[in-house]
Amino acid sequence: MAVSPQVFPPRKRRPSAGAFISPKLTDLNLVQSLLSLSQEISSLKPLQCLLKRNSLSIINKSKLLAILFEELLRNPVYNFFSPSTLLCFEEMYIVLQRIKTLIEDCSNGSNMWLLMQIQPLANSFHELTLELSTLLDIFPVKEVDLSQDVEELVGLVRKQCAQSKPLVDPRDEFLRLEVFAMLDRIKQEIVPDHLKLKQIVESLGLRDNSSCREEIESLQEEIQNQINEKSKSDIVSLIGLVRYAKCVLFGSSTTKKLDHHRRKSMSDITIPADFRCPISLELMRDPVVVASGQTYDRESINLWIESGHNTCPKTGQTLAHTNLIPNRALRNLIAMWCREQRIPFETAGSNDKVNGVKAAKAALGATKMTVSFLVNKLSVSPSMEAANGVIYELRALSKTDSDSRACIAEAGAIPILVRHLGSDIGSEHPNLQVNAVTTILNLSILEANKTRIMETDGALNGVIEVLRSGATWEAKGNAAATIFSLSGVQAYRKRLGKKTRVIKGLMDLAKDGPTNSKRDALVAILNLAGDRETVGRLLEGGVIEMVSGVINALPEEAVTILEGVVRRGGLAAIAAAYNTIKKLGVILREGSDNARESAAATLVTICRKGGSEVVAELAAIPGIERIIWEVMGTGTLRARRKAATLLRILRRWAAGLDINNVVDNSIMMTTSTTVSTSRIVLPA
Repeated sequence: MAVSPQVFPPRKRRPSAGAFISPKLTDLNLVQSLLSLSQEISSLKPLQCLLKRNSLSIINKSKLLAILFEELLRNPVYNFFSPSTLLCFEEMYIVLQRIKTLIEDCSNGSNMWLLMQIQPLANSFHELTLELSTLLDIFPVKEVDLSQDVEELVGLVRKQCAQSKPLVDPRDEFLRLEVFAMLDRIKQEIVPDHLKLKQIVESLGLRDNSSCREEIESLQEEIQNQINEKSKSDIVSLIGLVRYAKCVLFGSSTTKKLDHHRRKSMSDITIPADFRCPISLELMRDPVVVASGQTYDRESINLWIESGHNTCPKTGQTLAHTNLIPNRALRNLIAMWCREQRIPFETAGSNDKVNGVKAAKAALGATKMTVSFLVNKLSVSPSMEAANGVIYELRALSKTDSDSRACIAEAGAIPILVRHLGSDIGSEHPNLQVNAVTTILNLSILEANKTRIMETDGALNGVIEVLRSGATWEAKGNAAATIFSLSGVQAYRKRLGKKTRVIKGLMDLAKDGPTNSKRDALVAILNLAGDRETVGRLLEGGVIEMVSGVINALPEEAVTILEGVVRRGGLAAIAAAYNTIKKLGVILREGSDNARESAAATLVTICRKGGSEVVAELAAIPGIERIIWEVMGTGTLRARRKAATLLRILRRWAAGLDINNVVDNSIMMTTSTTVSTSRIVLPA
């Protein structure tokens, strides 16, 4: 079978029996604590879909025990108990703690996971019942002088506990086997019977789009609680099954649900700049250090090196070796941050993993069926509202993993998505336009899909149209992010750089958009500036003036663009950058480490190519030498080298010597310069 019906290992989240301790309390306080705990258990609702009889039985026993503890507190004669009685009470407190934890754990988790765990969980309920039976056997009923009614009640509970047997409802076991059988059929690419699928999910309490979405989120959390890789892979298969059921049985989300879900998504969480990979601009899952001392995500830097590069993407330094050293300290910090934000965190070893787990064949089969259903539905959608719901589902699916992105593109979704990019769509259905362009952005992350997008008729023009005249800033920003993603391929970078509409659209967005959209545009401009021919068009489009306008709001991104442009743009760029010298001086004094590094490098280029007049402008900045000395002492390695070169230039100028003879020992950046603080991550 594709998914073994054997029980999964226990979750990390549930504490072991040894993790519970009894309180060190006085006699009556201990009884009071037992009463409170038994009443808390009594107030819990029995499990609704699975293990209902097991949970109801043990809750009822806790209610009867509460009567015992109330009787003990009402009796004023006994202010203390014998050591054996106290020991019995302490052990009973531990058992009741475990009962409460077990019921809450089952109530708050995934019902699909609960079904997979049905036998071991039934055993857990039985074991706790037997432990209660043992404690009631040794409980000194005569010593505490209970009333006859309560004494008979204790005897009744003891008898019920002793006669308890492991109980698994035959209907629950049948349902579990049905799920495994359905996963096997999906593995064989057999489309599940929709009626049977509906019966299964409704038996698990999944009766609408919202409950399915919550179940998927619970399963995704459950992956983090598993230790065994096989179990993690099986849960990924269950996620695929629930996602398929959600789409084919309950349709697409409404606009209201879309917005609500988007607000809760990871894309709205501000990820610390140091936690982003400078190449992919996504949260690093496995940070490693290269020979230059820079840190990247292992997957991204591996792709960079395997593509034939022998330089550091951030600094341009030739790598002395290609060994990758794990940055465990940073990884631990990222993991801690993810736990605080309730974001799943696993080392991602390859593109075919979901939440760090290799997708099983059943999961891939479920994804293909889901995509096929959605694309077919989209191609015949009778209304824009229906199309919006379907495209949102594709948008959400395209964010999950590379397999999903490949399946969506292979199913022919890109040409259909292109139809929903036009300004006529945006004016009447702005959410639809946002969802369409964001789905294309998500798809473009996969390298093979970049080619599919660039070769699809109207796709690039559609993205450019959204960039220029999108209905919302979000749509424009995600169009800019798509340009950035596509420009990662050198041939496409040149092609995009030749389009005046791309340059103009990015410039306008960088000038007028909100901060996130500005950042998307700046990162795309930075990528395009890696091509010398494109730099000329950027200069004609006013890139220096644009950078000067945004440098206060986004200094790191702006100054990095300026560095690349003045290095490749010739005298025209130097002349245009003359008015930015004082602003670069401010960055040297107040900017981040990365911004100061780029500012120093830019000033070195401007001064060496611009001559004495430019150096004089720099020298006129009050305290400039002290500022440069500070960079030499506290900046990054490259910043210190650039600052030293800049200081030599200033001193040779002051002495009336030729500044062009200053040797720049610093490491020049290559066309692959990136900005680590950029926002571009897969939107929700």
